[in-house]
Amino acid sequence: MEEKIKSALQYTIDDISFPDNLPHHSGKVRESFILPNGKRLIVVTDRVSAFDYILGTIPFKGQVLNQIAAWWFRQMDDIVPHHFIESTDPNVSIVKNAKPLPIEIIVRGYLTGSTKTSSWYAYQHLDRKICGIQMREGMKKNEPFPEPLITPTTKPEEGHDEPISRDEILSRGLVSPEMYEKVEEYALKLFSFGQQIAAERNLILVDTKYEMGIDEEGNLMLIDEVHTPDSSRYWVADSYSDRMSRGEEPEMLDKEFVRRMVVQKGYDVNNINQNPAQFLCDDLRVRAAERYIQLYERMTGEPFSFPQDINARKRIENLLFALRPNPAMGQ
Repeated sequence: MEEKIKSALQYTIDDISFPDNLPHHSGKVRESFILPNGKRLIVVTDRVSAFDYILGTIPFKGQVLNQIAAWWFRQMDDIVPHHFIESTDPNVSIVKNAKPLPIEIIVRGYLTGSTKTSSWYAYQHLDRKICGIQMREGMKKNEPFPEPLITPTTKPEEGHDEPISRDEILSRGLVSPEMYEKVEEYALKLFSFGQQIAAERNLILVDTKYEMGIDEEGNLMLIDEVHTPDSSRYWVADSYSDRMSRGEEPEMLDKEFVRRMVVQKGYDVNNINQNPAQFLCDDLRVRAAERYIQLYERMTGEPFSFPQDINARKRIENLLFALRPNPAMGQ
């Protein structure tokens, strides 16, 4: 596996060239555009973001994220409405088009984290309050909350996401009370289901982010990604108690590994003049790819299939240009 990953270091997907007549939206990790039939095509790149920076790329990361999300969406057909239709390439999905809500929902099952937006930081520095929720006294890092906490963030057009309370969301009119009640209902159902499936695979779903949107008929649905190692934190279950008793960090299988490795390489999270991207070396990229692939196999129970054409950018751009509207056909 290591040699396969190393051979792909030069072929990772950073950016994608789209046909001129296909306007698209570029996010931190995903690129998307509207197809002539009104559906949306999403390309999951290999970009990795952390500390509100794009650090670089990790081989096969986009494929892992896309295929894990597709796997989860298929499990959720009877849980909540969602946008997923099909995958047409290891890095590409076709989904229903929806207007995203201006908030994201983070559900937290454990007191943990390493950034200023984490529950552990709030516990230590913000009087044990996060998004208007008072956490109980006497908790230890990495200990489970009595009940999962719903901690929303804003989703601005520009700038960083900011924690926001339920009361602030409603007072600012970002979402109607009826819609927000359904958002919380969906989030808790998804998190409970996710924890159940993770436990069956000797994993703990620690916390996760959900994005939701509204279709043309005004129906709420889950969009973007779900329970991937970018949007979620996973720990290995059977080593959790032993590590807690020794005061050690849990064994993790998610993007938190990248964050911690970058910090160990010398990044100071409190230094606003320092860019963490300089610490993402090739060795870390390879090790992170191995973690992503390991989680894919553990979660889905399926072996990871390396694509025949590892030049993912060329492969996907050929697909996009084949899908472009033909002016001669009046599209």
